[in-house]
Amino acid sequence: MTSLTRRKFLSQAAHTTTLAGPLLAALSSRGAANDRVVVGIIGVGGMGLGHVKRLTEGSQAVVAAVSDVDESRMDRATKLVKDATGGSPKAVGDFRKLLDDKSLNAVIVATPHHWHCPIAIRALEAGKDVYLEKPGSHVFREGRLLVEAARKQNRIVQHGTQMRSSEVAAKARELLDSGVIGLVKMSKAWNQQRHKHRQPVADAPAPPGVDYAMWLGPAPRRPFNPNRFHGNWNWYRDFGNGDIGGDGIHDLDMALFGLNPKTHPVRITAHGSLIDLTGETEFPDNMSVAYHFEEGKVLLYEERGWTPYGHYGFDSGNAFYGTEGFMVFSRRGYFQVYLGKKEEPGPGMRGGGGYPQHLYNFLDCVRSRRQPIASAETVHRSCALVHLGEIAHRVQRVLHFDPETETIVNDKEANQLLTKPYTKPWQI
Repeated sequence: MTSLTRRKFLSQAAHTTTLAGPLLAALSSRGAANDRVVVGIIGVGGMGLGHVKRLTEGSQAVVAAVSDVDESRMDRATKLVKDATGGSPKAVGDFRKLLDDKSLNAVIVATPHHWHCPIAIRALEAGKDVYLEKPGSHVFREGRLLVEAARKQNRIVQHGTQMRSSEVAAKARELLDSGVIGLVKMSKAWNQQRHKHRQPVADAPAPPGVDYAMWLGPAPRRPFNPNRFHGNWNWYRDFGNGDIGGDGIHDLDMALFGLNPKTHPVRITAHGSLIDLTGETEFPDNMSVAYHFEEGKVLLYEERGWTPYGHYGFDSGNAFYGTEGFMVFSRRGYFQVYLGKKEEPGPGMRGGGGYPQHLYNFLDCVRSRRQPIASAETVHRSCALVHLGEIAHRVQRVLHFDPETETIVNDKEANQLLTKPYTKPWQI
């Protein structure tokens, strides 16, 4: 991999363009810009705005540009940066203007799911490193294309599954590798919370200041509807992945972290239905998926979107089952080991959720050119569980998957769901 020397990094950071110039000048006047990664943020809603806050509060990056199809969100993000730094980032509605800017070292992609890979792969091809919010892919095939693009362009990809960067996960990894619970043969992930779906409403004009055609992007053309927009789009397959790809990806990612199989599962079964919630959604309110790996390991996923209580005291969590004991783990910042027939308590820990550490790990890797803690390959492996589980639920039969060819064996209908059509010009 080509290294990014300090001289080259500083040259890129100092390069003044119409996008980054004013803010870099403001920071340079305070002696703050030279050692910072120059970042553009694409999508500045909830998670994107959170990244703006973290970056402006730290000393490792310059938020030089923001992009969003909603002008009100761009205005909010721009004000936040100006209040924190004294300089204003460039705000543009078309993300491609960020990709053309040579002064940006990296971009953060925090859009709805259907835009994740179309933007991220274009960013990689433009020579940017990418912090990509979860799930990194909207459909299975996008994950493989992301891996190939990152390799071809020698770029860094960090997936927004933050718990991998927490001190809790690091200590749990150390204990699991030491064999504290024996050989881990099974892991279970759960995602349990009470959702409330909106009742159907009529289509309407898009709000002022919103470029709705750009918001749709690669998705099929549909009239604007408030239910399919800010805060609620994840319940529609054209744009999101339901709960398994919204919150469930975090728990599936940590289940994979604990089980540590060598490749994709080879057999997947799933059940899902609507048994309690009402309102508009294209996904079940409960889901159970079993993934069997060729090396004799099993991963289980359980989702309940209709209960106000969790499991083992956590709404999002995992259990790693070994031959000598088990570990209860949660991305809420906790693990506890239980050993033997009597389930005697072993090592345990409470700590943070890894949010700032994960972002700083990405920035460190932009400088050092080392691979981050949640690389493109990790993105693909974890998100594959989302997509294969959802496909098994939709076709209602056992999937037999070939990890080498990344195809579902003897099932044309299921194979077609590994990818999707794209509206031009946004195909990958």
